[in-house]
Amino acid sequence: MILVRELIVFLVVLVSCAAGQEITVAAAADMNAVLPELAARYTKQTGLATKLSFGSSGNLANQIRNGAPFDVFFSADEEYPKQLAADGLAVRDSLYRYAVGRLVLWVPTESTLDLQKLGMTALMDPSIKKCSIANPQHAPYGRAAEAALRHLGIYDQVASKLVLGENVAQAAQFVESGNAQAGLIALSHALAPALKNKGRYWIVPVDSYPTLNQAAVVLSSSKRPDAARKFLEFVRSPEATSLLEAYGFSLPAEKR
Repeated sequence: MILVRELIVFLVVLVSCAAGQEITVAAAADMNAVLPELAARYTKQTGLATKLSFGSSGNLANQIRNGAPFDVFFSADEEYPKQLAADGLAVRDSLYRYAVGRLVLWVPTESTLDLQKLGMTALMDPSIKKCSIANPQHAPYGRAAEAALRHLGIYDQVASKLVLGENVAQAAQFVESGNAQAGLIALSHALAPALKNKGRYWIVPVDSYPTLNQAAVVLSSSKRPDAARKFLEFVRSPEATSLLEAYGFSLPAEKR
């Protein structure tokens, strides 16, 4: 009986220690399919939990500046964590470029448009009444979408069709739900289970928009900096990078 009680006490202490090491991760919306998988694998390996919060990179950066209690920040634009580090709000030597995002034009299965033939000009077809993109004011994928439309010379022709999502995940939801007939979204969403079998996509040429270098950083206000660093170390692992590639992210030539 004494041994049983000692075992119960040990397990309670173990669980309490693990709970005390739970970190809160703020992440760009293009990570909302792959990051839960990464976090689940991390927890399985380490017994340490993560709490995830998704949004546009710009909005999350503003929340961090206003004191949001995050431990780690995954941004779809590395300039946000770089600036946080420059301002003393993030740990400079923890900054890590973990992936390069890709932009795609996505249409539902029932669309008759030949995306591979038409490319971005498919948006000029009368069947496309609305095209969803993330809000360029604070979402890197929205800025990429706008840049690509301008680079390819059709922004003025399709500007009236654009509907803005708060972030790229919401832009994907708009086209999935039928509120838009096309969407300029993250490749990671097009490959995610929610959309993978519901439509087709065309990969937007990477030279038509600024490179979506994505970076993560430990925040200076973190009360669990060691656990936060440990999670970033896991994201660098072959298992994690392989999963990121499976969701369409490219691995950066220069990791930092």
